[in-house]
Amino acid sequence: MNKLVTDLKKLHEDTLNNLKLSKANNTLRAYKSDFKDFAAFCAKHGFNSMPSEPKVVSLYLTHLSLNSKMSTLRRRLVSIGVVHKLKGHYLDTKHPVIIENLMGIKRKKGSIQTGKKPILINHLKQIINVIEEQKIEKIKKLRNKALILVGFSGGFRRTELVSIDYEDLDFVEEGIKITLKRSKTDQFGEGQIKGLPYFTNEKYCPVTSLKEWINLSKIKTGPIFRRFSKGSILTNHRLTDQSVVLIIKECLKIAGIENQNYSGHSLRSGFATVAAESGADERSIMAMTGHKTTQMVRRYIRDANLFNNNALNKIKL
Repeated sequence: MNKLVTDLKKLHEDTLNNLKLSKANNTLRAYKSDFKDFAAFCAKHGFNSMPSEPKVVSLYLTHLSLNSKMSTLRRRLVSIGVVHKLKGHYLDTKHPVIIENLMGIKRKKGSIQTGKKPILINHLKQIINVIEEQKIEKIKKLRNKALILVGFSGGFRRTELVSIDYEDLDFVEEGIKITLKRSKTDQFGEGQIKGLPYFTNEKYCPVTSLKEWINLSKIKTGPIFRRFSKGSILTNHRLTDQSVVLIIKECLKIAGIENQNYSGHSLRSGFATVAAESGADERSIMAMTGHKTTQMVRRYIRDANLFNNNALNKIKL
């Protein structure tokens, strides 16, 4: 009997570990951060946060709706449900008291979300121009230039961009192949290869820029995009995804572009929008960005065609 109890306990522990391993570390951190806010709400009002119940979660979502977007409410709900599951508790996040409350909040608030702005071609060129004109060390210029051009041209998420290692690069006659070992939508590490061709204009070419960066930095292994220490000494430490955001915002600021509504995602959304404007179909855009569903890509295409396929173009005044 004791052996049976021990075996069941181990199975339970192994199952919980498997559930944790099914999520990326960054995703788990986000879940825990979201749940921390929910736990604080419960503590303040005398509710149990673990295990909780649908009516408490519904109250929390109403509280959250006063100052948050619908996308935040949905993400918090997912986080609360996942953390319960990881702790071995069941919470019905599809309970009517939750779903119908969300529907009411959505009608009251509206569901249109204002996303961060994409970096389009004109701003991309301004950023690259201002980097080249900066009064800083050449090695810093080349890193930032390669980071932004590769990030834009490959439609990379910022976490994907900073994860690239020297071993993931394969320079070929047509350009460069970059192996992406893992991404947000590829949690099992099946991998993806992105092909970046040479551009006619070398100044804005991601392949040429990356070659120049590697030659000057003399990187032969490990992270491609690295941090500098004081005195512009290149370290072996990988850039963080937050560093990408800061570099983008700083370059926009120096270029005289309002940077409040831009983020690390602006490179990725910029690629998708520009590709759509240039006539690329959704399948080819998804092949580069790694999107698994067409919903977001179709939004980029719709935004790109807002003026191209505008009925007002047929009206002559």
